[in-house]
Amino acid sequence: MNAIVLAGGLGTRLRPLSCTRPKMLFPVANIPLLDWALRKLAKNKVERAILAVNYMADAFIKRYGEEAHGIELFYSKDLDRVAERLPRSEKSLGTGGSIKKAEKLISRKEPFLVLNGDILTNINYAEFVNQHKASGAIASIALHEVNDPSRYGVVELTDKDRIARFVEKPSREEAPSNVINAGIYALSPKIFDYIPKARSVSIEHEIFPKLAEEGKLHGYIFQGYWTDIGEPSDYLKANRLLLDMEIEKEKLGENVTLRIEGEIRKPCVIGENVTVGSKTIIGPYTAIGEETSVGNRALIEDSIIFPNTTISDYAFVRGAIIGESVIVGRGAKIEDGCIVGDNATIQDGVALTRGVSVCPFKNVTQNASTAECLM
Repeated sequence: MNAIVLAGGLGTRLRPLSCTRPKMLFPVANIPLLDWALRKLAKNKVERAILAVNYMADAFIKRYGEEAHGIELFYSKDLDRVAERLPRSEKSLGTGGSIKKAEKLISRKEPFLVLNGDILTNINYAEFVNQHKASGAIASIALHEVNDPSRYGVVELTDKDRIARFVEKPSREEAPSNVINAGIYALSPKIFDYIPKARSVSIEHEIFPKLAEEGKLHGYIFQGYWTDIGEPSDYLKANRLLLDMEIEKEKLGENVTLRIEGEIRKPCVIGENVTVGSKTIIGPYTAIGEETSVGNRALIEDSIIFPNTTISDYAFVRGAIIGESVIVGRGAKIEDGCIVGDNATIQDGVALTRGVSVCPFKNVTQNASTAECLM
């Protein structure tokens, strides 16, 4: 079975972290987001995957090469001779355009999977594709129930799981249901006849509504967990979810040094060669990347700490995302919703209030008392 993984997004809502790496390479429970997706595909007998890349494409090629988790990998770049003919206002080929661009790498003999690379789920991909084959549809959408459907594409199903109507990001009042597009598709090769060449195409806005009108769009409601990583709060939620569902309640890497009276509150995950100081509290719901040093009497809770970072004595980090090779000074305080970019320094005693973001390499010397971006 083949799969296309849409991995070209800019991750603008996750800046400044996405200024220095693609969103799909963000660690979730200390494992890059894309690795979670590839592992799941491999378990469901996917043998070939095409990564539809755009932003920082070389980072994917450098990390994964031609094979990962037993899956043969190919790369389809938006920004090549086809994309260069797009109007300047169109920065990518869109979901439909990226799928069309990968046509030459996909077999015309059988259905294939397409998934957004920024989702985490335990869906059974093999069962989904089998349902699609049985339906006779050109496209099937994996569907999930949510409390607030206004951020997503919402569907109205008939009693035979045919999608009668597809509404992209409606208001709560206009939503026909709370069943949303989970960003996972099973597509028959006939789909390529519906997608125009050499322009940006949204499969959600342009193609799916047409297929729904023709009765050729089906849905597959699945249970279990599902979340996307569109915003910082989603990213922290995904980290909590995987710590609960996929990671042992307390997982320590090799060569972790926990000094006397330090405390690890489950669930959490700590990478290789991490040092945790005396009377420091880590967790719950915290992921600390490899080669990180945490000082004495510090507290880190409900947070994601990227590798090679230093958290000094008496520092307080709660509900925050701290990038790679950051220095958090002695007694510094970083509150809920803060994002600190790679290689930034938060000086001793500095407090960042809720929602502050710090750009890469920024040296923060004064308190930030309002939600703002420090550049």
